Amino acid sequence: MTFPVGINVGQFFSGPPPRWGERVRRIEDLGFDGIWFAEAYGSDVFTPLAWCAARTTRVRLGTAVAQIPARTPAATAMAAATLDHLSGGRVVLGLGASGPQVSEGWHGVAFPRPLARTREYVGVVQQVLARERPLTYDGEFQQLPSPGGTGLGKPLRSSLHPLRPSLPIQLGAEGPRNVALAAEIADGWHAMFFSPHDDERYRQALAAGFARRPGGRPENFEVVATVPVVVDGDVERAADRVRPDLARYLGGMGARGANFHHDVFARRGHAELAARVQDLYLRGEKRAAASAIPTAVVEDVALIGPARKIREDLGRWESTVIDSIAVQGLPDDLDAVAQALLA
Repeated sequence: MTFPVGINVGQFFSGPPPRWGERVRRIEDLGFDGIWFAEAYGSDVFTPLAWCAARTTRVRLGTAVAQIPARTPAATAMAAATLDHLSGGRVVLGLGASGPQVSEGWHGVAFPRPLARTREYVGVVQQVLARERPLTYDGEFQQLPSPGGTGLGKPLRSSLHPLRPSLPIQLGAEGPRNVALAAEIADGWHAMFFSPHDDERYRQALAAGFARRPGGRPENFEVVATVPVVVDGDVERAADRVRPDLARYLGGMGARGANFHHDVFARRGHAELAARVQDLYLRGEKRAAASAIPTAVVEDVALIGPARKIREDLGRWESTVIDSIAVQGLPDDLDAVAQALLA
């Protein structure tokens, strides 16, 4: 094993997973590198990380990702800086634009021009964390102090001295322009549905972003991929555990014509398959949508099967731009996953 492996718990559905406290401590005891959380329109991303910070001592604590429309950039910087103090400097702040359904339907924030919004948002977060001067920003989407209201707003400097002014910021990105933006303005890229077959395309997107960055690629830039992992002696049975989730992302996340996960597979040469899965899923035929996904497509983005096969397949990832992986979801068989990936 040449790179670190963490666990991306994702978000809570209905409630926290069974034996939650025990399993969090087990993640650290087994030697996993980090614990990551996501958010959509239910559980938030910072509260469970704070809970984990109180019960662990070593693992990194990452947002994968914190939604940009969910909070002002200053509020996000406050949460990350506070948690970084409480955890002893273990936070990785992953940020993402979400999608139009959640941004506009749940948070009430307009979605158009997500790259420009992300650029300004990250700029404000970086200013807050750097704490070099009182906060001001004159952008299209971020104006600080606000030009409206009472007119009494004034530039402020964080009263909290960040433990690490260089607290790492990663961008969750799937499209080439978003990946290039991560390389240009952030400290890392958190990938989803990464395929080793697309490595050269991603290298080109990263290179384009680094070319726009003063000084080029920083030494500490990290590429993390969230990857489904299922340890099972039967490959088909393992694939069946991944298919429903893939179908949900390809078919049901976002709207028709505005599903960025769907677009990843279309760019990869699976446009016809992605369209079929989406049609089935949106008609409510979720089982048929999952069954339509070939095992080879599952294996392209996931590590499945016996432990020995997983270790062999992992070699394809180790030769790509990926620096570390985060296992998607909280596995029931944490020990088996650790033996397959950390041995």
